[in-house]
Amino acid sequence: MTARARTRLPLWAAGLAALLSVAWTFLVGSPHLAGTRSLLDRLEAPLADLRLVLAGPRPAPSQVVIVAIDDRTVASEGGYPLSRARIAEIVRRLSAVGAKVVAIDLLFLEPSEEEADRRLVEAVSEVPTVLAAAARFSRPHMQANGPPQSTQELWPLPSLRAAASVGLVNVSADAGGTPRHLPMVFVTSQGPAPAFSLRAAALFLGAEPVIGKAALTLGGQSVRLDLGEHLPLRFYGPAGSVETLSAADILAEDGFKARLAGRLAVLGVTATAVGDTFSTPFDPVTPGVEVLATGIGNLLAGDALIRDAAIRRIDLVISAGLAAASAVALAIMPPSLGIPLVLLITGAWLGALAFFFAEGWWLSAALPIAAVIPSATLVTLARQIHERRQAGALARAQDALARLQPPALAAEIAQNPSFLRHPVERSVAILFLDLSGFSRLSEFIGPAKTGDFLKEFHALIENEVVAHEGMVLGFMGDGAMIVFGVLGERADDASRAQAAALALVTGVRGWIGQTEGAGGAVDVRVGAHFGPVVLSRLGSQTHEHITAAGDSVNLASRLMEVAKEAGAQVAVSAELLAAMGPQGAEARQPDEMRDVDIRGRSRKARVGLYRWERR
Repeated sequence: MTARARTRLPLWAAGLAALLSVAWTFLVGSPHLAGTRSLLDRLEAPLADLRLVLAGPRPAPSQVVIVAIDDRTVASEGGYPLSRARIAEIVRRLSAVGAKVVAIDLLFLEPSEEEADRRLVEAVSEVPTVLAAAARFSRPHMQANGPPQSTQELWPLPSLRAAASVGLVNVSADAGGTPRHLPMVFVTSQGPAPAFSLRAAALFLGAEPVIGKAALTLGGQSVRLDLGEHLPLRFYGPAGSVETLSAADILAEDGFKARLAGRLAVLGVTATAVGDTFSTPFDPVTPGVEVLATGIGNLLAGDALIRDAAIRRIDLVISAGLAAASAVALAIMPPSLGIPLVLLITGAWLGALAFFFAEGWWLSAALPIAAVIPSATLVTLARQIHERRQAGALARAQDALARLQPPALAAEIAQNPSFLRHPVERSVAILFLDLSGFSRLSEFIGPAKTGDFLKEFHALIENEVVAHEGMVLGFMGDGAMIVFGVLGERADDASRAQAAALALVTGVRGWIGQTEGAGGAVDVRVGAHFGPVVLSRLGSQTHEHITAAGDSVNLASRLMEVAKEAGAQVAVSAELLAAMGPQGAEARQPDEMRDVDIRGRSRKARVGLYRWERR
């Protein structure tokens, strides 16, 4: 199994992560699909504003013009509100210069002077006019999946309603107060009522609107609507983007025929601290009359943002696909590839959304972010937990495997996997050690205690050898093969080997004396030699071990027999004593030197013998 396969999540886990990502997307996307408010809208609002600003201002339709009751008008008329007689005069002037439709964004709820009201009724009777009404609601209805239902309406005077058309001026704003939609129809106490902007556009085109759940047909043109028969607003730019004329100029001059003939004039208030204002993506202070004029322009030009049930379904499907793909990528790919890929794909889609928005298609940017980030975060966390568990399991496995090799050798192989891949000839010091009387002891104490006995025996050998910087290349039941110089030749290999041999005898004999049943029945023998060997890896492709081979190994092993025959505990070759050099003079000298026959060799060997008192 490769390292990548070990650290990635299993395929079943990647599939489960993809399914959970899709489920999460449908969970957070269900309010979006239904058109109800959620935290997603709070994230979408600034992202929509950003895309609108990136797309930049656009020319407003030439059919619409705002006639503003601005600061100059208020100053020239001596204050606000203007008398209804002056409002009537403005309407007459607009009619005289050829305005095709007049839409008045002012509420005429209570009677004023009888003559002024009569004059206003006459004025709105002379030109197709839309008057403003307003409604109150028990709860916000922005993007509700159905027309807004009012609890109370504020209608114009009955005489004015009889002389002109009426439309509701309510807008649907987000949590930050930015208008996002214009409801096209309202359910009122007097039945369905059209929006102010829709009524004005219909009068201008001379066609009755036909409203369906997905689209509005007006003057032969189909305008796609969002849920609840809402029109998504598409602002043209900052305040003043829709051509604006001062009502003061209209009252004072007659030369506006060329600028107003055949156009739809929206009369409303823009004076400071008088009319209602809204924050829009292009301008924090946009008069309410310009918001309504924007809606009229969107209807006439057919350039409103397109966001409907189909778009919302596309949002959900693509977001689910992004979340699932991100989960799978992060589950099975290396983080160095998976994370950049997820960022690239998600970033590319968000960039595409900016392009679509500039073309008038309002796809959600918040939903893919809300779908991908939590899914990607949880998968990344799950993968980290999995990797830590795998790393822990691998570390435990490596630790277990390392126990099958001397620690120094295991560390060397970990650092240098090709260690002794090719055989190396080197002069080393070799020790063989075994116990005499072990067979009788094991028969006496039984298998379980024999195992415990050998564990303690091997631990004693390992500790003593490591203390002298040697290496146990293998345990063989009650014996061991020890080498000094496996990792590299050192000048004192022979001296450390000789010291280790003597220390092993002392230590093992002391331990045996404290072991129940061993008493005088068990003793230790050591054979030691210094000479050339071949260090290499032996075994198959799937199972190798480090070993030393050559005549020097055989001689060291035979020296244990020499020790036994001579009644000694340690037999050391003259070659090892010579290799100790000047350090040999300070070390313990053999109790006896003799020439002995070695089984399997043609010539005698000179050895030194070390004896301890009998037990």
